[in-house]
Amino acid sequence: MTDVVMPQLGETVADGTVAKWFKAVGDTVTRGEPLFEVSTDKVDTEIPAPADGTLSIILVAEGATVDVGTVLARIGDGVETSGETASTPPTDVVASTSAPVVATAAMPRATSDEKLSPVVRRLLAENNLDASLVVGTGPQGRITRDDVLAAVAALSAPVAENESSSQGNAGSLSPVVRRLLTENNLDAASIQGTGPQGRLTRKDVEDALATGGATGTSRDEVRIPFTKVRRLTAAHMVRSKATSPHTLMVKEIDFERVELVRRAFGAAFKAREGYSLTYLPFVAAATVQALREFPHLNASVGEDELIVHGHVNLGIAVDLDTDGLVVPVLHDADDLSVPTLAAAIRDRALRARSKKLAVTDMEGGTFTISNPGPYGTLLTGAIINQPQVAILATDGISRKPVVVTDTNGGESIAIHSVGLVALTFDHRAIDGGYAARFLARLNEIIQTRDWTIGL
Repeated sequence: MTDVVMPQLGETVADGTVAKWFKAVGDTVTRGEPLFEVSTDKVDTEIPAPADGTLSIILVAEGATVDVGTVLARIGDGVETSGETASTPPTDVVASTSAPVVATAAMPRATSDEKLSPVVRRLLAENNLDASLVVGTGPQGRITRDDVLAAVAALSAPVAENESSSQGNAGSLSPVVRRLLTENNLDAASIQGTGPQGRLTRKDVEDALATGGATGTSRDEVRIPFTKVRRLTAAHMVRSKATSPHTLMVKEIDFERVELVRRAFGAAFKAREGYSLTYLPFVAAATVQALREFPHLNASVGEDELIVHGHVNLGIAVDLDTDGLVVPVLHDADDLSVPTLAAAIRDRALRARSKKLAVTDMEGGTFTISNPGPYGTLLTGAIINQPQVAILATDGISRKPVVVTDTNGGESIAIHSVGLVALTFDHRAIDGGYAARFLARLNEIIQTRDWTIGL
């Protein structure tokens, strides 16, 4: 018998939603064929069957969200005849809770401690709530974290009688949405809902608060709860700072040679590809070339050792607005041309923001580039993406006067495109001299390479 579990789809992903089962109980499955589809805050992807056999039982139904590692189904020699059934899928937006959520005789419930996870037990204790008052929606009626939070919200914040009339087209309000509206003195009817049947989602309220588009009267304080990705991103950043002694080194680079190529080829490139030729693919190409000469930066720290990777798998940090960030990976980036890098970077960014990244798109990174430059930043000290040993930030590039030297040694003032690049490195892995030589080589490549090749 083989358990099918919710996979870890990225380092900062804690749970996932079973979007679709491709097989039914009793169907024959083959190892490697798509078995189900998972949706997370970062990716939507198909998960292959881990073994050959018969899909014996499905324990988590389509639409249900469960923690990483949860057993979703089992593959065996035949259909299981136990009493276990698939858990009831939750709705996309939690329904309005106009009365406390309590269990009835007809509802499945699990109140014994052995059926409660540590998180559920802690939440029950913190809120002085009896498990018998909570409806369990997990497998065999087990109580989940979301079940407890819904019950707490329902018991502590009963709905006003006139709420339904003030919602307009917003539909039922989840506890989180209700709390945001109350804390910020907002009227649900003043915000356009984008959820199913026009329901208000948390993001609708947060967007209204951020843009001032709601008609609330409070201007003193806005409290926006961290999303799951935001919390996990924060935890990853804190863990990185606690793990690695971060050191920042910065170098100014003259990008004029790249700028001349962009001017000469940019219009034709955009007409052919449909998007602009930015500085980033040039920086990426120069970076992977320099990493081949300074391999200790293309590495990870192991147990009292430095693991130097044979391939450059380049991570590109992608901002998800206020929801955190993800780092999709360009595998074997040292084999890619500038146009291919440009296409790959654009593809990963678009799929990251639409939650269409595959599991393999998030795995195996060996070095990362963060690119806040399009926003005109001056200097960014990025946090290392563990377990890598370095990250390069490319900041804003602008036209500035520089001193140029001719072939005879004469000096003059010219206007060039200039910007800063900042390398944050793990001082356990390398020292400052190694980092400085890497940046010097990166600068040399950017200023001397023939960037017309391949364009």
